[in-house]
Amino acid sequence: MLKTLVDTFWSEHVWLPPNVTWDDIAPGPDKAVNYNDHTHVWYPIPLALGFIGLRCVVERGVLAPFGRYLGIKDVRSRKAPDNPKLEAAYRKSVTPKFTELAKQTDLSERQIERWFRRRRNQDKPSTLTKFCENAWKVIFYISNFLFGFYVLWDKAWLWDIDQCYVGYPHHGVTNDVWWYYTISSAFYWSLMISQFWDVRRKDFWQMFVHHVATIALLSFSWVCNLHRIGTLVLLCHDLSDIFVESVKAAKYAKYQKLCDALFLMLIVTWIGTRIGVYPFYIIRSTSIRAPQLLPLFPAYYIFNTLLCLLLALHVVWTWLILLIAYNTIKAGQMEGDIRSSNSELSSSPHDSGRATPNHNHLNHNNHKNE
Repeated sequence: MLKTLVDTFWSEHVWLPPNVTWDDIAPGPDKAVNYNDHTHVWYPIPLALGFIGLRCVVERGVLAPFGRYLGIKDVRSRKAPDNPKLEAAYRKSVTPKFTELAKQTDLSERQIERWFRRRRNQDKPSTLTKFCENAWKVIFYISNFLFGFYVLWDKAWLWDIDQCYVGYPHHGVTNDVWWYYTISSAFYWSLMISQFWDVRRKDFWQMFVHHVATIALLSFSWVCNLHRIGTLVLLCHDLSDIFVESVKAAKYAKYQKLCDALFLMLIVTWIGTRIGVYPFYIIRSTSIRAPQLLPLFPAYYIFNTLLCLLLALHVVWTWLILLIAYNTIKAGQMEGDIRSSNSELSSSPHDSGRATPNHNHLNHNNHKNE
């Protein structure tokens, strides 16, 4: 039954152009090009665990000491007094009915409210923890963007996007593209896994959907030999992500002028790539040019749906970033968390929010969390 389900899901009529079979694009010594090996789609998962381990080492051994050198404090709120009844109620809900709790304890509603406030603050990560998380992502996005640009510099489809479809599906994969795809996929796998214990922000579920859609696009495009357009999507996203994370890191380090400059670069790169290049160049190509160069098949609609899902998230985050920019002009400095509408960051498992530094005017995104 399982084999039947798998065979049905991976039907050649769904994922490949007409008159093309999986055997036609399977790797082999007798093939004219070096086709992808579909089993390699699982390689990023163990590599993602390696990324998580490497991140722990870098954060503790490099980023945390560097953050302390910059003067960032690793201070958490005072611990709430031990109270088993209130602790049990807190684990059920961070906003219980204080009146009922007051009847069950010898505390007033005001004292219970104060206890819950302190208990929530107790779960929030320190500024140093948030700085290390963002700094780690800055390191990766800078490295991956430079690596991706190096890999694609001599590839025809970087300069002529029609080459993503000309000759499809008979596109070979080179070692450098293989590594670029695998490393990028592994990092997004690591983000999706670590998201459940990282700093929890307001856009937790938006970011989760973003990671799932990204991983699905990378995995399906790899199996279907659509890696060329996939590399362009990766390159387009990595550039603005550098500034998303660096703005937060600079804010935590209290380098306000640097934060403001990076925020300006964020607006320019985000709108230029996520609202400009991505929809008007990449999605336009997949939705208009691709059908002109290839016969339509069901996977075409699957990939374009996922690409449009990412675009919808980009639009939401763009609105939130522009809202912060508007309030920044009024306040005179960047005080909000990019892609987050809540002024408080919380790592509590009860808090579905994901925000960043305090903002006087905003109480999107995060993560995007982080």
